[in-house]
Amino acid sequence: MGSSKLIAVVLLPALLAFQAPMATAVNSNLFRDYIGAIFNGVKFTDVPINPKVRFDFILAFIIDYTTETNPPTPTNGKFNIFWQNTVLTPSAVASIKQSNPNVRVAVSMGGATVNDRPVFFNITSVDSWVNNAVESLTGIIQDNNLDGIDIDYEQFQVDPDTFTECVGRLITVLKAKGVIKFASIAPFGNAEVQRHYMALWAKYGAVIDYINFQFYAYGASTTEAQYIDFFNQQIVNYPGGNILASFTTAATTTSVPVETALSACRTLQKEEKLYGIFIWAADHSRSQGFKYETESQALLANATISY
Repeated sequence: MGSSKLIAVVLLPALLAFQAPMATAVNSNLFRDYIGAIFNGVKFTDVPINPKVRFDFILAFIIDYTTETNPPTPTNGKFNIFWQNTVLTPSAVASIKQSNPNVRVAVSMGGATVNDRPVFFNITSVDSWVNNAVESLTGIIQDNNLDGIDIDYEQFQVDPDTFTECVGRLITVLKAKGVIKFASIAPFGNAEVQRHYMALWAKYGAVIDYINFQFYAYGASTTEAQYIDFFNQQIVNYPGGNILASFTTAATTTSVPVETALSACRTLQKEEKLYGIFIWAADHSRSQGFKYETESQALLANATISY
């Protein structure tokens, strides 16, 4: 997750073994904002929250890498906290949810880098990774009063089938135990990334609630029409999925411009396809006065809800 990657347009066929309810291409009022990765002191209470939207904060990140070694190394599903948890504390989570009944707080797993080195999905075995992940995530989620998880691995040292079994079984178990209420995935238009996430969706789509597709990872020259084409491609790639539009507020010249993305969001809403919007990330938006969080929520709040 982030704004530095540039990707090629990839048209991949939809996988067929999907069994989740077909409930996509409808308007909704879900807004999601990643927070805590940049360590600049941004707080939940800094971010404007529109009471007319469903609002998810997504803490970034937890990673199954060591915290006490340099460089960090994989831990086979034993997750550690890498968000700024001295600011975004358990009491801060409890307070923002108590003050805003429309707010939920999730945590994202993986991310692109740790200490400027790539984060790889790396396991010893499926069973051991799932067992370790269930145990460590349960502790983190319960200790921090969290509601859901987001899957954002972007580099892999396993094949798509192995990734599918690990992540699919993890989500299934956490939901069955009542540890989480929802789960999302965060793919983008890279061929290897799509192979892994489309395989996961094909087998375990029924337990995945939202698709935080990183549309901003397409290039800065992307037009509104191309953005909408990319969005429609993901409807094919993830049939039945609740696909969110997205943009980044990071200072970058390599990502889809914010105004292009917002214009596309307005068009998608008119076409009754805008299930929601997510932003990477509140940390970057802080210096802009959260202008685009406010604007995105206003758009979603005025939607004719179809979900």
